[in-house]
Amino acid sequence: MDLSPIWLTLKLAGISTLLLLLIGLPFAWWLSRGRSFIKIVAEAIITMPLVLPPSVLGFYLLLAFSPQHGLGKWLHDTFDVQLVFSFPGLVLASVIYSMPFMVGPVKSALQQLPVSLAEASYTLGKTEWQTFRYVLLPNIKPSLLTAAVLTFAHTLGEFGVVLMIGGNIPGVTRLASIAVYDSVEKMDYASANNYSLILFSITFILVIAVFIFNKYQAKGPLA
Repeated sequence: MDLSPIWLTLKLAGISTLLLLLIGLPFAWWLSRGRSFIKIVAEAIITMPLVLPPSVLGFYLLLAFSPQHGLGKWLHDTFDVQLVFSFPGLVLASVIYSMPFMVGPVKSALQQLPVSLAEASYTLGKTEWQTFRYVLLPNIKPSLLTAAVLTFAHTLGEFGVVLMIGGNIPGVTRLASIAVYDSVEKMDYASANNYSLILFSITFILVIAVFIFNKYQAKGPLA
């Protein structure tokens, strides 16, 4: 059994989750502070991957990343970088596709915190960054972990978008979900079952771990 699709999938999920922690947390914090038309539009845009068919999003990302159009043409002409059918392209597509799974839970958790918490921090002379880093984030640890695990698990199961952007290049863009599809196409059900069982096991363990952690956070150690 070729395990490279599994390792490549884990690598993609890990990098995408780390990038979304860096990008998504400040973005969720900005969205949680008040309402404006710009924020409504921004939130609608990042929510689109939840409701759009993956093939539709993948098609538009394919056009955007193509060396003949938009961002892809600029990157190709300026830095000689090609996103389509490459691992960096998969990372960028995964970050866009999984962003609502990171931003949504964190934004909701921040909105549920009492306003007095941040105001007390400001009164003590803390800056907005210090308040966010040392006061607000520690109080949303369960939601933060849930968002990170959901993002990681969602990336593990991506298919439509990654197939459109990365294709099926062994060792480069052939992820586990694509390996399952490819094995079924070849009627190699044993390999399809092996890849599926590994993905199922990893995802199940992650979800169980989150439930146990949140249970401890809410009620203390399990009896």
